[in-house]
Amino acid sequence: MQRLKKLGLLSVLLIGAAVTPAHAEDKGPASDDTVRAPVAEVRTTTSHKVTIAGRAYPYDATAGTLTIRDDDGKPTGSMFYVAYVVKQEKGAAKRPITFLFNGGPGSASLWLNVGGLGPMYAVTDAPRATGPAPYTFIPSPNSILDKTDLVFLDAIGTGYSRPLGTAKGPDFWGVDADVDSFARAITRYISVNQRWGSPKFLFGESYGTTRASALVYKLQNQGMQFNGVVLLSSILNFAVSMPGIDQDYINNVPSFAATALFHGKLDQKPADLMAFLREVRDFAQGPYATALARGDRLSSAEEDSIAQQMSRYVGLSTEYLKRTRLRVGMEAFRGELLRDRAQITGRFDSRFIAPAAYVETSGAFDPATNDPATAGVTSAYLSSWRDHLTGDLGYVTDLTYRPLYNMVIEPNWNWRHKAPGFDSPLHTANVALDLGAAIRSNPQLKVFSMNGIYDLATPFFGAEFDLSHMLLTPDLQKNVQYSYYESGHMTYADQKALARMKQDLSRFYDEAL
Repeated sequence: MQRLKKLGLLSVLLIGAAVTPAHAEDKGPASDDTVRAPVAEVRTTTSHKVTIAGRAYPYDATAGTLTIRDDDGKPTGSMFYVAYVVKQEKGAAKRPITFLFNGGPGSASLWLNVGGLGPMYAVTDAPRATGPAPYTFIPSPNSILDKTDLVFLDAIGTGYSRPLGTAKGPDFWGVDADVDSFARAITRYISVNQRWGSPKFLFGESYGTTRASALVYKLQNQGMQFNGVVLLSSILNFAVSMPGIDQDYINNVPSFAATALFHGKLDQKPADLMAFLREVRDFAQGPYATALARGDRLSSAEEDSIAQQMSRYVGLSTEYLKRTRLRVGMEAFRGELLRDRAQITGRFDSRFIAPAAYVETSGAFDPATNDPATAGVTSAYLSSWRDHLTGDLGYVTDLTYRPLYNMVIEPNWNWRHKAPGFDSPLHTANVALDLGAAIRSNPQLKVFSMNGIYDLATPFFGAEFDLSHMLLTPDLQKNVQYSYYESGHMTYADQKALARMKQDLSRFYDEAL
């Protein structure tokens, strides 16, 4: 495994009066051997450099904690972060700063970091599974550190982030509680590091897009305006998947079509993939949506016609489509498309495949991990991250690192959300309302939606639907841009997609600034 050589000595700093190493933990009473997160903020800082587009960027990497306090100043949470800040000459203009996070809810934010956006990255073989160690971990030529300083934050309960004092995990596990904790942590970081005058961005992946959309509204209402928000693999409106609502089925169809085409399940192969997907979109939001809206009033002849059209696009038999009343869920599609081959497709990247028994015999179903696409990259990312954290960044603690804590956090998640313009909380979150309100209050706020066409977890057509329902005037609709990649949920896992992402993100930052 290759590592970036350190250019300076490890500096261990405490934000406060005394100097304390990062591994110092508050263990409570002498009789209590439980490892606890530190109440006092700790950090380790090391010096490095990375070369991007032929230019060398010296930077400081800091791994540490931010103490979240309530309105009375009582510490309630310790949020772990890793920041990469390019060194500048004294008096230079403030560089942009971006706060990044993954989703879940229940995921730490290492994936975006070592996936290639940070200065070091783990090379994977997507869309094929990456084998066991040794892994290739090298400086990332596609990092966006040349455009912006980067701060990766872990939600409370994930990574090394933990509740403090009398606070418990569920106090943070909900749409609005989660946003509040991130708002307090970001405000703390900005204040401690004197970054109030820096251009600011948020970057969320998966549920992180939900967080980012509500978070930008909250922070702007507190006086911290943003230049841009990047949404990777979005889900903003959870109401579309409620029972009796058909929009989720409609959102799936273009991603199903891309998957069927990739696996050779369509009779005719279109010459232009993106033109084909535009055609499928027209079918999905036109004849297909109309047929679903008719419900039980749909005639047999109409059902036959739609089933035949849909079969040509998604590679499933007309008999199966009629048996499901034209409504095919994501998990059903994964199992049905390659049934004749006894295979199942990936969830987060449907180009991946595994034997069908992979799901059937794997015990309790965890949608975050029970997936050949996830299995194909997880070890490379986690192994590289753990070595990077302790070896390159020098951060050591007795706490257990939690990369994915979904099985604990998700069942305890409070989905109620107080959206702008509503007197009472919505029972199911729709943060597109928050993002729309944030753009209306700050017309210079730019939004960049990045999407993998083989992502079945958060289909790109769903992102288009959510972002087109923000109640924006035509002039503000231009603030929203889209890009699409021949990759999955973690688009950066594919090296070709990562290179394209770098180009698109560089352009977005330049335009937003």
